[in-house]
Amino acid sequence: MDRRDFVRLGVAAGAVAGVAANAAAAPKAMAADDLLDAGVREQGAVMAAGKTSSQQLVKRYLARIAAVDKAGPKINSVIELNPDALAIAAELDRERAAGKLRGPLHGIPVLLKDNIATGDKMSTSAGSLALHGVRAKKDAFVAERLRAAGAVIIGKTNLSEWANMRSTHSVSGWSGRGGQTRNPHALDRNPSGSSSGSGAAIAASLATLAVGTETDGSIVSPASSCGIVGIKPTLGLVSRSGIIPIAHSQDTAGPMTRSVADAALMLAAMTGVDKDDAVTKESNGKVADYAAALRLDGLRGKRIGVARDFFGGSTVIDELIDKELAVLRAQGAILVDVKVPNTDKYGETEVEVLLQEFTPDLAAYLAAYAPHAPVKNMADVIAFNEKNAAREMPYFGQEHLIASQKKEGLDSKAYKEALANNLRYSREEGIDQVMREHKLDALVAPTGGLAWLTDYINGDHYGMSFSSPAAVAGYPHVTVPAGFARGLPVGISFVGGAWSEATLIGMAYAYEQASKRRRAPAFPGTVNIKV
Repeated sequence: MDRRDFVRLGVAAGAVAGVAANAAAAPKAMAADDLLDAGVREQGAVMAAGKTSSQQLVKRYLARIAAVDKAGPKINSVIELNPDALAIAAELDRERAAGKLRGPLHGIPVLLKDNIATGDKMSTSAGSLALHGVRAKKDAFVAERLRAAGAVIIGKTNLSEWANMRSTHSVSGWSGRGGQTRNPHALDRNPSGSSSGSGAAIAASLATLAVGTETDGSIVSPASSCGIVGIKPTLGLVSRSGIIPIAHSQDTAGPMTRSVADAALMLAAMTGVDKDDAVTKESNGKVADYAAALRLDGLRGKRIGVARDFFGGSTVIDELIDKELAVLRAQGAILVDVKVPNTDKYGETEVEVLLQEFTPDLAAYLAAYAPHAPVKNMADVIAFNEKNAAREMPYFGQEHLIASQKKEGLDSKAYKEALANNLRYSREEGIDQVMREHKLDALVAPTGGLAWLTDYINGDHYGMSFSSPAAVAGYPHVTVPAGFARGLPVGISFVGGAWSEATLIGMAYAYEQASKRRRAPAFPGTVNIKV
């Protein structure tokens, strides 16, 4: 039985308790490459049938990381491997054999972005040499939740150092500790940031799942550039505790996967009220059944605003997305051209808020999770970088770190006014307003521009991006592969109001299943514009 037949028959590990009883009906062992490109439900069903094990699956991914990430095309997306991964997988296999299943993620390999604390033998460094070798005191809440769900954390992914908040001229996907991550769809192109390693690793099938983090665009942009699915949740749905921060008013972790189904299952495992993160209390009663949202009729009758003010950055992308809008219509969506109001009123104040929050938030993380680290605060990090400039600053500086260190703090009038401005114009006079006026269920637009050439002279060259409205508002954003332009992946974004993840997942899933635009990378040295 090949993978297409397997997917068509819908063999699912979602009905976890009943899978073992139906093992005889499960598929035969899949070819190694097919298995590694498969999703949670497929891999779970194969394990349930006894055709593979979590330990075998982890071994295969570790071998692929050695062959693809560290050799061959050298994607360089994985910054560190978990030396205990095989032992953890073996224990989960024993649990499975004893009839104890934790859920659909039982035995599934996952990679975490290297700003998410793990209380194990791995470092948590945000890509900085200042934290290289520093082990966190305990797991981030997100890591704890994934372990409880049965996921096997097999390693950490590279990222844009300090989550791309170090320099005004940064190169996404580069960190002093990890070096440069490359885009699997064209090795000379940038994977985008800051969850560069998570995006590239999932595109290259180096794990089943990965976690990224976003302040503004750091999940959805690399997901789009690498041709995968990304979900940036509502602020408060996923805990921020134990994640090396930029800014608590916008930071969140989220799933990065090859399918909407996998993202939904992963998101469900990541949620929960955390006593160490007060904002998660707001999610009480608002967490939905994201697996149940995976419906083929998820677009039927939905009113979707086409955010035309976020078109215009690229003719080829506009043409591609316009064709994909026809898929939405064919699935029963009602499309209305709209303009998201007031997006020009929080550009500068967004940066102000991020800079104001970065310094105190970083100090709080270091005190709670890495009190033994050689750096205790922003001033220490700046001094470390200056002392180690040859290794840390060969391509760009640390303008953002210096600017953040000089800010007045969270009690300042400038900070409070900037934050109030951002929330006003991104929420009630932004996304909420346009959705209310047009009676919308979601907004849709191109996620961003095409992957640019990695450039150590001029830095990043981002094009049009749809990330900021949802990022500043703290609202959910789902990006799905929409096809290729000039041989490079393009994402289509679904954005909604607070706590609308289930609705967005339903729409994204219906679109994904009708369009089937995701394609595995071929690792060319440069882009093939004829593809």
